[in-house]
Amino acid sequence: MRILLDTHIFLWFISGDTQLSEDVRDAIRDPDNEVYLSTISVWEAIVKYQLGKLPLPEQPETYLPKQRDRHQIASLALDESSVVQLAKLPALHRDPFDRMLICQALQNDLTIATVDAAVRAYPVSVM
Repeated sequence: MRILLDTHIFLWFISGDTQLSEDVRDAIRDPDNEVYLSTISVWEAIVKYQLGKLPLPEQPETYLPKQRDRHQIASLALDESSVVQLAKLPALHRDPFDRMLICQALQNDLTIATVDAAVRAYPVSVM
């Protein structure tokens, strides 16, 4: 399986948060799966950190890539082919970060790991 982590899923995973289901945790740890964290999620986390809405043990520009590497999660860059998916995307979700993650999942045939019900309203594979 090819999995794109929603920002909250990544943060729950690296912090050991019990809100993360065992099934999702196991899927992230499964070496047979390809697991990705989008640069969009890093951007979102930095913005929330700067606004004082996301406490982290270190500066996000250091902490997030370090944790991603530590857990062997690949980085997924935002490319133009993913961005143009936005033109085809119905306006079901207002969060621009989540909309871009949906576009990346559609463009790259990825399953999104999320608990966001609004993401589940899109024609994208979700776990």
